[in-house]
Amino acid sequence: MTAQTAEAINDVMNADTAHQTALDDYIFTSESVSEGHPDKICDQISDAIVDAFLAADPQSRVAIETAVTTDYVGIFGETRGPDSITSEEMEDIARDVIKKIGYNQKGFSWKTAKFDIRAHAQSVDIAQGVDAEGAGDQGIMFGYACKETDSLMPAAIQYSHDILRVLADARREGVLSELGPDSKSQISLNYKNGQPVKASSVVLSTQHAENLSQDDVREIVRPYIEKALPESWMPDESELYVNPTGRFVIGGPVGDAGLTGRKIIVDTYGGAAPHGGGAFSGKDPTKVDRSAAYAARYVAKNIVAAGYAERCTIQVSYAIGVAKPISLFVNTHGTGTVPESQLVNAINKSIDLSPMGIRKHLDLHKPIYARTAAYGHFGREPESDGGFSWEKTDLVDALHKAIG
Repeated sequence: MTAQTAEAINDVMNADTAHQTALDDYIFTSESVSEGHPDKICDQISDAIVDAFLAADPQSRVAIETAVTTDYVGIFGETRGPDSITSEEMEDIARDVIKKIGYNQKGFSWKTAKFDIRAHAQSVDIAQGVDAEGAGDQGIMFGYACKETDSLMPAAIQYSHDILRVLADARREGVLSELGPDSKSQISLNYKNGQPVKASSVVLSTQHAENLSQDDVREIVRPYIEKALPESWMPDESELYVNPTGRFVIGGPVGDAGLTGRKIIVDTYGGAAPHGGGAFSGKDPTKVDRSAAYAARYVAKNIVAAGYAERCTIQVSYAIGVAKPISLFVNTHGTGTVPESQLVNAINKSIDLSPMGIRKHLDLHKPIYARTAAYGHFGREPESDGGFSWEKTDLVDALHKAIG
């Protein structure tokens, strides 16, 4: 895509954005699910297996899917890596994940779950494109950043994650032992002049001990919701919905089956930005579904951190076996301080967005993925061992230099 074409498309999109943000008041909603949600169990198992392969050989190729239901874990997919990661090793990894989450209940326990593991060698047709430093598949990936929170994430998804994270921390510490691992949150925020000002409603459904009533659970969780939200953001009491069905004793894979990759909006921006459709978990970083989505977030965050926009959406696309991106698109939603065409040029000067270039720049060939598989892949703190490297703002100086 040429810079002129991108500029023309952005003129249309920014006109539409300007109309939308002219609204004085609106409400936007995002949801999150906990580490004990059946789909998230699967994401964590799949990513723990990815980490095991990368720890043994950083050049391993992994595409692992997990399924869970009552007393059952299925692990499927393709790999290319060291022989030390056997089916028995994958089962041990999965049992350890389930144990850490906290599942040792009738119907689903890390001790008693039955396993069916069917992983085979990576397709040579796919491997030849990646070995030539091309993309492992075609596809489109999006990144987004905005100034709604300190992490430059949309507020609704950030606080939805935070509610569940503080509850999970207390549960694992034994403070909330009466709550189970499976939970979901949903927060609706009132926006004024384009900025969130308060929660209009909060929904929390959490698995709990059989002897607790709905009112008991409500009183237990309310302080943790208040802790997760900014001061004065709690909704009216009538808009705080805790276990709306009245009871949530049966949870996890006993109550609902789970699959890897079914929570892609929870994993990203909570619906506040487009999504290319590809899941992240279970995939090594040669898969651009994962690595290019991380790079797009990295670029968008650095553009906002550099002061070139209040909001920024990045789209990048790839073709299987081809190294260079097929297109790069930038939209600052009418908030930019320089033209989008100038940002496109600056990005191309500042970072190599080929699949290999991304992996090198963000140092992605490391066992850093299991920690991403619950509470969002974005909006987290960069870690000293390379985890969440795509959350750094170390591209700011290069962007300034390129723009001049």
